[in-house]
Amino acid sequence: MKPLRLATLRALGTAALVTAATFPALAQQPAAAPTGATLDAVKSRGTLVCGVNTGLAGFAQPDSQGVWKGFDVDYCRAIAVAIFNDPNKVRYVPTTAQNRFTALQSGEVDLGARNTTVTLSRDTSLGFDFPAINFYDGQGFMVKASLGVNSAKDLDGATICVQPGTTTEQNLTDWARANKINFTPVVIERLEELVSAYAAGRCDAYTTDVSGLAATRSAQPNPAEHKILPEVISKEPLGPFVRQGDPRFADIVRWTHNALLTAEELGITSANVDKAVAEDTRPEAQRLLGKNGDLGKMLGLDNAWAVNVIKKIGNYGEIFTRNLEPIGIQRGPNAQWTQGGLQYSPPFR
Repeated sequence: MKPLRLATLRALGTAALVTAATFPALAQQPAAAPTGATLDAVKSRGTLVCGVNTGLAGFAQPDSQGVWKGFDVDYCRAIAVAIFNDPNKVRYVPTTAQNRFTALQSGEVDLGARNTTVTLSRDTSLGFDFPAINFYDGQGFMVKASLGVNSAKDLDGATICVQPGTTTEQNLTDWARANKINFTPVVIERLEELVSAYAAGRCDAYTTDVSGLAATRSAQPNPAEHKILPEVISKEPLGPFVRQGDPRFADIVRWTHNALLTAEELGITSANVDKAVAEDTRPEAQRLLGKNGDLGKMLGLDNAWAVNVIKKIGNYGEIFTRNLEPIGIQRGPNAQWTQGGLQYSPPFR
């Protein structure tokens, strides 16, 4: 590789590793109290309140007209359809990596749908439930192609941009220690400011989930000037999260995700769902589409809830293709289990 200006930082030694250990002790934060019937509150209000990213291409970002779009946004819309049969009955609350959890704990939002990794401490000490994993991801690194870096192992002595209060920060420290990589963190909370710092050259590399790197690269004036390095240093299973103590609402989130997956597996799309309702005799399809089994009523919903979601939002593959393929993200581990991926729905029965 080319000689790096970042190599001059190697003299910092292991002190950089100590400086990088700024991730919060999540398990020390108070657990949320049981919240009661979220579904009843949402119905009474007439709107689902969804905590989303402040702006991440492909996942959650307002367009020029202020209309929110993205993979996570479509999950919020799908749940609104399941409850109200109306994808527009959602209010989006932009949240940062630091305040996304307090927003849910305090009741400011009903649901978090914001590139959030499932971890043991978040699932227990913070008082959350993660009903589904809707995107399997992993942490990586992005650099400017002009640096001539081809591997994360070449980042010894680098300055690395990272958000605080994330699994990303802890993973970076753990990986660096394990690989004897010395680095200096540039820690900035707001995503927009962090990306600006990377673009301005305040850090040599930017680390986050690979999906986030792809989203950031796609939004740059010249994406080809940025390279995502090949190493993936962690497992980052992402999914929506809800408060503990309300299993009915968690079930709705869980089974809406499963309906999106099952519809794709069965080949049922927004374009052919009406025909499937009329003609599809497969037992699984009939139960999914509310023709048999009263499964919707078990969730406190209309039996046609899944039909409504598929018709107005599409299946999982349609959501993925619409939002993520345009920014260069391929299915990979998020392919259906029948295609060698990890996405797999329990049976509708």
